[in-house]
Amino acid sequence: MSAAFGSRNGLAYGLMGFPLAFAALPLYVILPNHYAREFGVPLATLGAVLLGARLFDAFIDPALGRLTDRLFARSTAAVLTLGAAAALVLAIGFALLFFPLVSEPGALVIWATAMLMLTYAGYSALSVAHQSWAAMLGGNEAQRSRIVAWREGLGLLGVVTASVLPVLLGLPVTTTVFFVALVLGWWGWQRSVRPVTQSSHFASKNPAKNHKISAESQLKPSAVWQPFRQASFRRLLAVFMLNGIASAIPATLVLFFIQDKLAAPASFEPLFLGSYFLSAALSIPLWLAVVKRIGLARSWLVGMLLAMSVFVWASQVVSGQMLAFALICALSGVALGADLALPSALLAGVIQSNRAPAPSDPSIPAADPGTGAYFGWWSFATKLNLALAAGLALPLLDLFGYAPGVRDAAALNALVVVYCVLPCVLKALAAAALYLLVIQPNSVESSL
Repeated sequence: MSAAFGSRNGLAYGLMGFPLAFAALPLYVILPNHYAREFGVPLATLGAVLLGARLFDAFIDPALGRLTDRLFARSTAAVLTLGAAAALVLAIGFALLFFPLVSEPGALVIWATAMLMLTYAGYSALSVAHQSWAAMLGGNEAQRSRIVAWREGLGLLGVVTASVLPVLLGLPVTTTVFFVALVLGWWGWQRSVRPVTQSSHFASKNPAKNHKISAESQLKPSAVWQPFRQASFRRLLAVFMLNGIASAIPATLVLFFIQDKLAAPASFEPLFLGSYFLSAALSIPLWLAVVKRIGLARSWLVGMLLAMSVFVWASQVVSGQMLAFALICALSGVALGADLALPSALLAGVIQSNRAPAPSDPSIPAADPGTGAYFGWWSFATKLNLALAAGLALPLLDLFGYAPGVRDAAALNALVVVYCVLPCVLKALAAAALYLLVIQPNSVESSL
């Protein structure tokens, strides 16, 4: 795989990461602030809408993972067809979400909920298929992290672009760029190196048996629960969820913090968001170098400790400290690079360790362990993190008297606690879980 997955294939595969991440920033960072300020949706109501829509999104992910496995059992072309359909749904939902056709408050809340569900469904189907594709390519730790780095690096370029375009050129231009990026992403993806599955191998050897193999692969609905039979997956997922909630809360609240705690002009928002995501992109080669020295799990732990230190500093900033917060954004972006590149590579290793022993014939690929099911649950956890973050953070702020534009001391203190302190507590729990549940068990297993 390493020889085949060079720069050309890395770019071709990773290109879809650009529009996926491009969509993620407006959906998870800009949307709450946009609906609160432009349409006057109360924070508690907005939190409930985001919680409900994201829970729906989370619960469909395992089914999407199973669907992806079934399509891989047919052919990689079937997976690419799913990707094209999902990209179309995502594009339509995105446009209707940011340019609603209704304005009455009650109808607007219903519209936002429906369009969020549509957009999330397209986004999830596309993400699960794209991530599963990379995991099925296999490889050692360095190779897996390199594949993920292409996807996440281009994804971070998409996020940086999405953080600048709405302020500089407006949402209509941003949406147009997103549409073009989706088309180019799919075009590159279908030209990248393709995973070899058992069904494709046997189809080439004996086409008459291909239908039987595909049918048998679809008669195992229990396979959707297969990942949870593996202790290493359960441990990694627990760490991922704790860390994900810790990261999702600041992402939901960052624009409120910038606008009200820092009292920064709108022109500074691209600087803060851009430095955050650009630093994350630039840090990925650094994290890959660290992985070679201390391994994936310990590198991720270092990233968590860095994030905690930075958010402790963030809790001390006051209004007008633009340079200090720009440095905070840059350093927390470096920590984000670890969160983006390393957990998925750890998951790919868990999946690979669960493959059946290689057949005696080296040309026959090992049995696929249900890669889509793993990434379906992984995506489920990601969306559940975002749902819990919105459902927890926004109502908490509303409860303690904060609303967009309110700058009295008590309201701003509540914003600091929820934006800075709460994520630090959760991140500390995630770091402890990573050490106790992943690093120590792996150390014991490697010493046996």
